[in-house]
Amino acid sequence: MKHFQINEHILMRFAEEKDCALIMEFIRGLAEYEQLLDTVRADEATLRKYIFEKKTIEVIIGEYDGKPAGFALFFHNFSTFLGKPGIYIEDLFVKPEFRGRGLGNIFFAFLAKIALERDCGRLEWACLNWNEPAIRFYKSRGGHPLDEWTTYRLSGEDIEKLAERAAVL
Repeated sequence: MKHFQINEHILMRFAEEKDCALIMEFIRGLAEYEQLLDTVRADEATLRKYIFEKKTIEVIIGEYDGKPAGFALFFHNFSTFLGKPGIYIEDLFVKPEFRGRGLGNIFFAFLAKIALERDCGRLEWACLNWNEPAIRFYKSRGGHPLDEWTTYRLSGEDIEKLAERAAVL
């Protein structure tokens, strides 16, 4: 298990299987902040499967004075142009009562350190257009919006309909 004492107050650590309920709590907190709580379908069993069994995602938990204060959930992608893996940050969330104590900075720096250690060429994430505090935070850390790219998504029934076409190929 990896624990990293950042300073006298802040500890960063990789999630353990016993943290699945805590991770769900963080996910719900983030979804509530983003006004998307009604869209959350994940549960502890799903997290356990993808974090600890399949190992397709990773989670870092930040603690402040021994109390769970935030989390970052990420996974690897790959840039064919760079010929290197990257890290995609799916979620980064600090509980409101712990904001303003440097945890966001530490999460970002910690993820950047992981990216360098793993020879990643990119650290990427998405941000809702209305989330001005997050946009200011990301820009002040050197983040650049990719205005020339548009994110597309297929989900649910759209994936099923498209996959049905593969049956006739």
